[in-house]
Amino acid sequence: MVNEQVLTVSLEEFGLSKYESQAYVALISKGTISASELAYYSEIPRTKIYPTLLKLENKKLAIISKSKPIMCTAISPEDAFDGVIHEQKESRKSRGSEEKRYFHISANKVLTQLQTMIEGSKSSIKIMTDQGGLGLLAECKEQLLSVVRRNLDIKLIIPPSQICSESYRVMPDGVEIKISDIVQNCFIFDETELLMVNNDNGKGAVFSSTEILGINQEKVFSNIWKNSIKTKVVADMTKAEAYEIYKIIKIINESGLIHILNSTLISKKPELDMIKLLEKNGINLKTKSLDDVIEIIDAIIQITCSGHVNFEANTKNITIYSKLNSGHSLPWISILDGYLQKQGYKTRTVYQNNSNKGEKIHIKISKN
Repeated sequence: MVNEQVLTVSLEEFGLSKYESQAYVALISKGTISASELAYYSEIPRTKIYPTLLKLENKKLAIISKSKPIMCTAISPEDAFDGVIHEQKESRKSRGSEEKRYFHISANKVLTQLQTMIEGSKSSIKIMTDQGGLGLLAECKEQLLSVVRRNLDIKLIIPPSQICSESYRVMPDGVEIKISDIVQNCFIFDETELLMVNNDNGKGAVFSSTEILGINQEKVFSNIWKNSIKTKVVADMTKAEAYEIYKIIKIINESGLIHILNSTLISKKPELDMIKLLEKNGINLKTKSLDDVIEIIDAIIQITCSGHVNFEANTKNITIYSKLNSGHSLPWISILDGYLQKQGYKTRTVYQNNSNKGEKIHIKISKN
């Protein structure tokens, strides 16, 4: 009875009424029976059974005898519902809608499907992955190399934990990689085809020719990409070094501005407070050498300001170049200045801003 109830509900989704569904299920179950027997088995009022049978006959789901007593037989589902599905499609098209389908992929077939979709890409591949998804992608190195040679636009967003990981290092040159905390296993091909992989069980789903879904996912990807952190600068670092730089950027981006404003109001040395902010979050620069700290700040300036840091050891001059102006480099200058003061240096800072060329900051250091 439970199965029949489930089947009845399923048939209603095909556009059959409740009575039509009940009658059809009963006919499949009982075979050729009379109309009165059908009313009994399907629990349809006797006054409703004949109109219901006529509707089933019109929909080519049943055959009704011309003799009395009226006998009825169900058309097999295999033969019957091809027509119903076709009618529904035609009806939807006439209303300006069209059915789109997706395909389930078992966990052991996802890799093959991913490799096939990479090879078949024509213009772009946009990917967001977690650790498992990145591992899966690492097994597609040959396919990625193939599309890189065809100069496809390939962008990849990974979680911070995967910076400079083994799978990260497998990615060929030509795959642009950024870091973000907002990740999922979503592979977008040519803005229209999607492969999504379940993080928990490894199963996938392919959405083909779904322009609306593809475009929406593309927009989501673009927004995340815009606010993600570049990784090319840290590609040759150890995983720990790269993660430390990411963590510093994240701390300052999330809390730096408020911290600087508060420090300006209540502290005489806000640059030292920036060092304290990092220490509070597990980053201790005091134990590092000046060269190491300058290397860290240089990487951060490259990532966040498209600039670099130049240190002249002989003259004790540090120059920070930033292609972005409006103070983009100032939080990092404040950290560097705070570190120098902690190490016993006296600093003098000169800030230059050029609307066309960006920022240039000179820090002259000397021992107290």
